Amino acid sequence: METQSDFPGPPPGCPAHRGGGERVPLHGPEFAADPEAFYTHLRSYGPIAPVELSPGVPAMLVTDYSAALQVLQNPDAFAKDARRWRDFNEGKVPQNSPVVPMLGYRPNCLFTDGAEHLRLRQAVTDSLAGVDPHWLSRHVEQVAAYLIAQFSSRGTADLLNEYSKMLPLLVFNELLGCPPEIGDRLVFGTSGIFDGGVDAEKANEELTKGLLELVALKRRQPGNDVTSRLMQHGAKLSDEEMIHQLVMLISAGTEPQRNLISNGLYLMLSDERYSGGGLLVEDAIDDALWNLAPMANYAPHYPVQDTEFGNARLSAGDLVLISFAAANTDPKLSSSRQVLSKRAHLAWSAGPHACPAKDPAQLIAVAAIEKLLNTLPDIELAVPVSSLAWRPGPFHRALAELPARFAPVQPRRIAAPPSGQRQTAPTAPSATPSTAPRRHAQEKPEKGSWWSSFLAWWKV
Repeated sequence: METQSDFPGPPPGCPAHRGGGERVPLHGPEFAADPEAFYTHLRSYGPIAPVELSPGVPAMLVTDYSAALQVLQNPDAFAKDARRWRDFNEGKVPQNSPVVPMLGYRPNCLFTDGAEHLRLRQAVTDSLAGVDPHWLSRHVEQVAAYLIAQFSSRGTADLLNEYSKMLPLLVFNELLGCPPEIGDRLVFGTSGIFDGGVDAEKANEELTKGLLELVALKRRQPGNDVTSRLMQHGAKLSDEEMIHQLVMLISAGTEPQRNLISNGLYLMLSDERYSGGGLLVEDAIDDALWNLAPMANYAPHYPVQDTEFGNARLSAGDLVLISFAAANTDPKLSSSRQVLSKRAHLAWSAGPHACPAKDPAQLIAVAAIEKLLNTLPDIELAVPVSSLAWRPGPFHRALAELPARFAPVQPRRIAAPPSGQRQTAPTAPSATPSTAPRRHAQEKPEKGSWWSSFLAWWKV
């Protein structure tokens, strides 16, 4: 691959100043602290620029809005099948690189093309279409009330790790129809994979085991849930395909969702435009999608043949990523951005692989933030905005924590919806009050038992 040789200077703090080569690294604390400085530097290359996602993992990053649409909307020229990734196939990318799990091939609708993609995507979209928005809003409110009850009497909370991180996990457990034991495994596995650490391998094992058990359960006892609808779809998914679609749904519905909720809360609590009450939570979510895209750099694509693209010559199989964050803040959009549709941002991607669940995702984020602010109306940041840290990583725009304080309040439980609207079975033995230990409303569940604790709390 050939690009211009006279590379502009890196932004302040960029490790490239230390002689790391011409590729701009998107890993490390420097990028996390000031990604906009990096995007400004990358734009000086042209619409696409050479980056390093992790040590030894090169990619080309599209930072231009129009160029991003050109890639996203042209599947004949830019394929999604990760088996085309040339550097990985040739052994140039370490198999144990931390970014490989996010980029490697899986037989789901995110990494497939053509007829196979259409078959898998239709199964997913049809299964999600069965979720009633009114029920979903009510369920988010119930989960939010439970999570708030765990910290409301303290007067302090980390809104990221105690709220926006856990809420999508619990909501998705209900959407997938998980009984308590399986749900606890999915919570432990999903949070462990995204947060990394020494338990990451065990977390992946637990997630896989939990999904295998869930698929087996729904084969025997289908219900009114996304898993059962996927299984009963005319696409006739195999068990392996079921597992991979569920992993995709959980991954896409938890990490980006928690970032959207926490980034929206960050704006509501730190930006004076929202403190006066003139702007709504919906405005903060749109603001976050434009300017703090939860998945900042992703949508891997691969040129199907050697091609000239903008300022660069791409070879077939080169890894090309879209910077949703840089495209959304493309200076060429500045004069017309206010007249664009609120949904013209690329945070949900675009083209045939656009997010199939953007409306439920937005509903979940708005409902979660509204419930928190209505329950704790005096909530405010507990630290200066300048002291907040952002998690390093090439793909996301994610806070490490969001400390807040408020006047302590005693938790209150809202009424559960009728059992006929539930997605999970109402009589799971490990979660009934008679067999599960009674917890005080403010007591934090043990690690890995959030779903069981929530179900027991709901029924008390």
